Amino acid sequence: MSLGRNLTYGETLWFNYTANKSDFYLYCHNTIFLIIFYTLVPLPMVMIELLRSKKFEIYKIQPKTTFTLSEMMECYRKVLITFVFAVGPLQLFSYPIIEWVGIRTSLPLPSASEVFWQLVVYFLVEDYANYWLHRMLHHYKWGYDKIHRVHHEYVAPISFAAPYAHWAEIIILGLASFLGPLLVPCHMFTFLLWFVLRQIEAIETHSGYEFPWSPSKYIPFYGGAIYHDYHHFVGESCHSNFASVFTYCDYIYGTDKGYRYQKEVFEKRREKLKMEEKVNGSAPVFKSE
Repeated sequence: MSLGRNLTYGETLWFNYTANKSDFYLYCHNTIFLIIFYTLVPLPMVMIELLRSKKFEIYKIQPKTTFTLSEMMECYRKVLITFVFAVGPLQLFSYPIIEWVGIRTSLPLPSASEVFWQLVVYFLVEDYANYWLHRMLHHYKWGYDKIHRVHHEYVAPISFAAPYAHWAEIIILGLASFLGPLLVPCHMFTFLLWFVLRQIEAIETHSGYEFPWSPSKYIPFYGGAIYHDYHHFVGESCHSNFASVFTYCDYIYGTDKGYRYQKEVFEKRREKLKMEEKVNGSAPVFKSE
């Protein structure tokens, strides 16, 4: 197809890589990227968890809970098995739908503004759908006991536990992630980027640390690690913080009241311990409420 102009540098790279590859092969990159980023992105948090530095300990949301390297690697191993036996088949069977809605691989590549606004739509759609699907898994006892309980084995989340879940939950909540691209079809580049960003976001919210310098702090209505950590801490009886990314759904539907109270308590406790650290010159010791 002639574009009537010279290819950009990015389009040249895309053309050289994709020219001799089928659309299905390119689509399968989604699983490959998920595994790569799931493996690499949590590594800094693994190091922080193992070092237990005084500088970082103050930002740990549940500091009384610690994990060994073997425990974290066991979580990683189980998630990879789920990727192979749940995400892999989902990729295989979902491709005809992706092809039908028009996820294209051809040139031109989308503009930066097009990519940005499509990603905004995908995050909003996924967050809303995930809210109700997640809430459903808590509302129905069978859904929690047979499916969602697996994810809540981690009362204090760690980065590797972001996709740690029953295979059925991976598929159920995965539908929310696919919904945006199905409603607003995009280029394969945007599609792959969307799932990578969603995976990185999930890893951050399960990190167990609330860092004040995180760039996500500047995203309006963003929940973050402390927001989702509360949901894990309360566990089965939790009727709060069901949304995956933002806070607006929980606010609108009144499922964030317990969290808002506990957050005030947590912030006051953390400020008090920061002052104690300055006075005593030692790491603060948090006590669970």
